[in-house]
Amino acid sequence: MCETCGCNVTPGNEHLVAAGGHLAKTSAGSESVEVLKGLLHANDHQAAHNREHFERHNVLAVNLMSSPGAGKTALLEASIEALGGSLKTAVVEGDLETENDAERIRRKGVPAVQISTGSACHLDAHMVHSALHELDLDGVDVVFIENVGNLVCPASFDLGQHLNVTLLSTPEGHDKPAKYPVMFRAADLVVITKADLLQVLGDFDPAYATSCLRRLASQAPVLEVSARSGAGLSQWLDWIRREHAELGRARNLVKKVGGDAA
Repeated sequence: MCETCGCNVTPGNEHLVAAGGHLAKTSAGSESVEVLKGLLHANDHQAAHNREHFERHNVLAVNLMSSPGAGKTALLEASIEALGGSLKTAVVEGDLETENDAERIRRKGVPAVQISTGSACHLDAHMVHSALHELDLDGVDVVFIENVGNLVCPASFDLGQHLNVTLLSTPEGHDKPAKYPVMFRAADLVVITKADLLQVLGDFDPAYATSCLRRLASQAPVLEVSARSGAGLSQWLDWIRREHAELGRARNLVKKVGGDAA
């Protein structure tokens, strides 16, 4: 978790360390290490609750992470248009300030809840829990959680998602997986965005980016996608469809096993 940047206390969990909160005073007084461990434990507990909530509704939760400007919102806009309602989606948007991204998503006819994190450079499970109170998950297939643009802190906080998707845009450089190993090691899928610029820029080598990822012992698939041209979008959406179907199969298996045991 963020032990150096001081963003452990967020608008979502600050009640835990405020006066009267159960982490306001530790067993030995006020040691920061114990408080940080307590916050992470509380976050993981809330994340598990969030995940159970998603699964009760057969909703796949996907956490999108990237640096600022890598194209998360643009990818969501293109995905919503391409899906055409074949998968019902909702979006949780995380930014320090403004509702700009949520408004972009709402214009596509999809419900979106904006979380303004203030000074916190990541979402946490408590923030996502609050956002879920504003979403009707009945009839929703996939919830995309667009995390705050940051290649460091978001990877350390479980939100209750099923999958992490890390975006790497071509203008950023192909060595980012080597520079930010925690973020890319956490990815279940890496999407190289703004792929229409590959021929224009000429200095981003997808094979090199993939080799950096593999050196992290990650076997996550790598897709090249352009939200602008639509190239690679079908492969991205096929991956989402497969993962949603797999969630449904796993849920049905649990029900069957539970029924047989009874």
